[in-house]
Amino acid sequence: MKIGLFVPCYVDALYPEVAVATYKLLKYYGLDVTYPERQTCCGQPMANAGFERMSKHLINSYDELFKDFDYVVAPSASCASYIRFYYPSIMKREHHECIAPKKTTDIVEFLHDVLKVDHVPGKFPHVVSVHNSCHGVRELGLSAPSERGIVPFNKIVDLLNLVEGITVKEPERKDECCGFGGMFSVEEPAVSTRMGENKIARHMATGAEYVTGADSSCLMHMEGIARREKKPIKFIHVAQILAAGL
Repeated sequence: MKIGLFVPCYVDALYPEVAVATYKLLKYYGLDVTYPERQTCCGQPMANAGFERMSKHLINSYDELFKDFDYVVAPSASCASYIRFYYPSIMKREHHECIAPKKTTDIVEFLHDVLKVDHVPGKFPHVVSVHNSCHGVRELGLSAPSERGIVPFNKIVDLLNLVEGITVKEPERKDECCGFGGMFSVEEPAVSTRMGENKIARHMATGAEYVTGADSSCLMHMEGIARREKKPIKFIHVAQILAAGL
């Protein structure tokens, strides 16, 4: 199985350790992994600001770089969902079909749904609270949206329960937004901050030492608030926990 590793721009710039953990995990399972060096931003920030048509050249570049892989794996639920669900609709208006977006997955759904892993290398003797990001829940289906009233499931929790020594918790109102929302945090900073404070409080109420999730952007938002307000809680991407010790 040939895997193309897509590393979102903010992960590359701010959280390269998340990308390294993702690569190590994929190699651990014996996969042929390639990181195309000409990759760039997926265009999600541009689209969130209302300029999605200006991102066509990014879509074409992405498709050209990744179309020959069996799967494209990204350590970002929001970027993976944007590529998979919005690239085709944008390019449909241009009468152009994209190949790579259909193969694009988040690292959690790839491990859980494609590889169906039953063991992970990680050892993490800590209490963690799981953050369910909006894109992951409502577009990628990483967990059950509470508003739908369906049987609960959580793929992040399933994977974390394979980690030796870990204690997994979930906060009250477990799939409520943290307030980041990309451009929302820029346009409505006061509301965004208050939402983040409320979310952090619920995570801390579980007794967790760490908050984890599939989106570094959400974790970055909450970590910034927590650091500024000197709250005793740490943040770590789920891929880093699963790959701990590699």
